[in-house]
Amino acid sequence: MRPVAARFPGFAIIGYVGRRSGRPYRTPINVFHRDGDYVFALTYGPDVQWVRNVLAAGSAELEERGRIVTLRDPRRISDPAASLVPRVVRPFLRLMRVTEFLRMSPAGGGPDAPEKPRT
Repeated sequence: MRPVAARFPGFAIIGYVGRRSGRPYRTPINVFHRDGDYVFALTYGPDVQWVRNVLAAGSAELEERGRIVTLRDPRRISDPAASLVPRVVRPFLRLMRVTEFLRMSPAGGGPDAPEKPRT
């Protein structure tokens, strides 16, 4: 999944640093956009390692559709109605009993923040 995740709509790769090891990691993920922020459905729960690492670091890099954007201010959000994601996705998340999300803002401050092209 990793080779194609960063190129298709709705998919991305989140890059973060291990909170204990200090090693860089890259994880394929579904991403949604909401009011200038990036939203991730925590389909494997809120206590998975990548979420814990991002919360501890306070930032991450997201590679999406060939561009890299730095994200900051990770917030874990409980949203049983899944109102943060598109309507078409909500039934699937309800079926999977997903109620937890991670929401992050672009480091540049808004939806028009400059993104870095992938090199």
